[in-house]
Amino acid sequence: MTRFDHDYYQRFYGQQGVHAPEQIAHLATAVHELSAWWGVEIRSLLDVGAGVGMWRDWYRIHHPAVHTLSVDISEHACATWGHQLRDITTWRPVRTYDLVVCHSVLQYVDDDALESAAANLAAATAFVLYMELPTASDLLHVVDSERTDMEVFARSGATYRALFGRWFQQVGAGLWVKNGTVPMFELEVLAP
Repeated sequence: MTRFDHDYYQRFYGQQGVHAPEQIAHLATAVHELSAWWGVEIRSLLDVGAGVGMWRDWYRIHHPAVHTLSVDISEHACATWGHQLRDITTWRPVRTYDLVVCHSVLQYVDDDALESAAANLAAATAFVLYMELPTASDLLHVVDSERTDMEVFARSGATYRALFGRWFQQVGAGLWVKNGTVPMFELEVLAP
């Protein structure tokens, strides 16, 4: 896909990129440790829309025994950072992963493909999904439009909650737990 080419990565992941490796290191540590708190041992990671590969790289450095697979729709990202070329709207992994990361991906998926992308992510997730994506409200009130690609689909948080609520419980901070896999206290789960 030519949209996510060298120029895209220079603009949004260059010197003043959206996320620095140190920020992702804090986030990955928190997600990994919170999963451990819930009794989920992360032995496998699927990084969907891996971009420059910060999640995969963090796991390879800090938890080298964890099996990692990083995929991206961008030929440039795959060639540059060593991911497999996959489109989550049409590709469904043959196995599940303890942790699936989908960091800033679904806002690029059009309405016709969103449900298949969500179903494929759900099928890939054994326990925990970490998902970051801006909602319509975030695009107006939270994100820095100078550092964020604004040419995306703006959907409500309710849209994503209804869609992913078929398979997951939302537990906050971008984390979703696969239904029926991890017992959660009532106040750990966000109300539907």
